[in-house]
Amino acid sequence: MTDDDGAGLLAPLSRPDHAALGRLHERLGREAADDGLLDIAYRVIDSPVGPLLLAATDRGLVRVAFEIEGHDAVLAVLAARVSPRILRFAARTDEAARQLDEYFAGRRRAFDVPLDRRLSQGFRRSVQEHLTEIAYGRTESYTEVAAAAGSPRAVRAVGSACATNPLPVVVPCHRVLRSDGSLGGYVGGLEAKHALLALESAA
Repeated sequence: MTDDDGAGLLAPLSRPDHAALGRLHERLGREAADDGLLDIAYRVIDSPVGPLLLAATDRGLVRVAFEIEGHDAVLAVLAARVSPRILRFAARTDEAARQLDEYFAGRRRAFDVPLDRRLSQGFRRSVQEHLTEIAYGRTESYTEVAAAAGSPRAVRAVGSACATNPLPVVVPCHRVLRSDGSLGGYVGGLEAKHALLALESAA
């Protein structure tokens, strides 16, 4: 046996073909969608604030998730709360991905993709619906958001609504600050919140 023969025996049998795997996911997703068997389609995109999971139903975008949230955990919650019929399938989220790319490039100030808001109810949903009214490059305090949502004393509840916002970036909870101007919390982490505010203030 030669050295070359030994090297050949130790070499890996094959390497994963990521492009082929991606095409397989898309084909399976397309077939499932055509057959009415796909309730949630998802993809992961790169962004300046890290990989973002985008998930959509036939109603619209239902979830945007930062890597810090744990994408597998987010998909598990979607399976439990919406439907277990989930596949990686980019086509349903193409428009959301395009608009996010434009936003991060500084060419978009508002999103107009359909949203599926079923993951939020009651006061939390009212708060999150108000968040889309905070203009690009502007901020509001938790107190101001509570008043705008019709419950001026519910400042803590506003914080909870922001922390559980299922559609961060698209529904801009990063524009809500403490009354003293400090950042407060953020589902994607304070570094991501600071980066989003810096992006908008630079435009």
